[in-house]
Amino acid sequence: MLDIKYIRENPDKVKQGALEKGYKADVIDKLLKTDQQRLKLLLEVEELRAKQNKLTEEIKKQRYIQNSPKGDSGQAQTLGEARGLKDQLKKLEPELDNVQKEFNKLMQYIPNPPSIDVPKGKGESENVELRVVGNKPNFKFKPKDHLELAEKLDILDFERGAKVAGNGFYYLKGDGLLLELALVRYGIEFLSKKGFTPIFTPDLARSRYYLGTGFQPRGPEAQIYTIDETDLGLIATAEVTLAGYHADETLSVAKLPLKYAGYSHCYRKEAGSYGQYSKGLYRVHQFTKVEMYIYCTVADSVIIHKELLQLEEEFWQSLQIPYRVLEMCTGDLGAQAVKKYDLEAWMPGRDGWGEITSTSNTTDFQARRLGIKYKESEKSYFVHTLNGTLVATSRGMISILENNQQEDGSVLIPKALQQYIGKEVIK
Repeated sequence: MLDIKYIRENPDKVKQGALEKGYKADVIDKLLKTDQQRLKLLLEVEELRAKQNKLTEEIKKQRYIQNSPKGDSGQAQTLGEARGLKDQLKKLEPELDNVQKEFNKLMQYIPNPPSIDVPKGKGESENVELRVVGNKPNFKFKPKDHLELAEKLDILDFERGAKVAGNGFYYLKGDGLLLELALVRYGIEFLSKKGFTPIFTPDLARSRYYLGTGFQPRGPEAQIYTIDETDLGLIATAEVTLAGYHADETLSVAKLPLKYAGYSHCYRKEAGSYGQYSKGLYRVHQFTKVEMYIYCTVADSVIIHKELLQLEEEFWQSLQIPYRVLEMCTGDLGAQAVKKYDLEAWMPGRDGWGEITSTSNTTDFQARRLGIKYKESEKSYFVHTLNGTLVATSRGMISILENNQQEDGSVLIPKALQQYIGKEVIK
């Protein structure tokens, strides 16, 4: 979330940022009005509590000095005043509590304003292509999509996945499972060599950590599977659990940046995701991911964001997958990020590009919600957090199967993965 002081002092900037991201600006007016009510009530309650504490001390002093019975006239007057204050507080405290809840709710709807250098636009069609890397395969035959390839190779089974768990779930078999494990193993080792600490996270998290990272675990726009009668949900990304790892901590500036390579399963409802480009492994309800997550100082986040993008590019170049780099426009940033880049791989099965990674700078938006700070020169600051997908295995498999397919239906394994699978080709 944003600093309320910043919102009070820069309402027009915050409104403009919300509008550029496609959010309603009137929520800022509602927030500021609620904030005024909250501050007024808070002042009244604090003044009453201070008077109450003072009266309590007076009553103690009267009883000690006078050693008088409870019915003493001086004490009776003081006790009467104390009861009056208690009655006023009984009325105001619930009112303050309700206003505070409304304030907290509205704060969740204020997006992080985009960086000043982010291209303006309303949606994904206005994202900016920065570069194309690698050559698209030049097939001498009509290429198949990954679903047809995988089913004929008997490495993927959506039919039985749907029978057991419902549409959007699947079984990986034989070399399909080995390919997923190879992507994970290679990804973790790749990041370990770059100074990242590998970490396996829980598949579940409390709603505080969804809200803290900017995801909505409940409500009409939620994409999260929640667990009935609990405050838990299945994570949509390890970003949630990695952000929660240092919640309510003050980190040593000497140890920053902290770099984590998170390995997790991810679960998404993907409600409303239909069409030819969503079939097969592209949009599924469960997949595995290796996620980069960084805690750093305010001064370092811009340069580290570029480093995350460079790591994503180096990884996919090592797999020899053609891709393009996109810079997200303001309308396609989401609530958390001030700046975001996507990598889209060439996917012959759709004869087009498909997203495989993204990396975002969320500045102190998540850390402020989760209470994560660092101390420098005796002053505390909220850390900046950044995230980036190194590989989501489902879309990684699409890219490898479709770009490396042979005319006989076999698939060549990228050299970087061959040591983990133990073979050069799936056939």
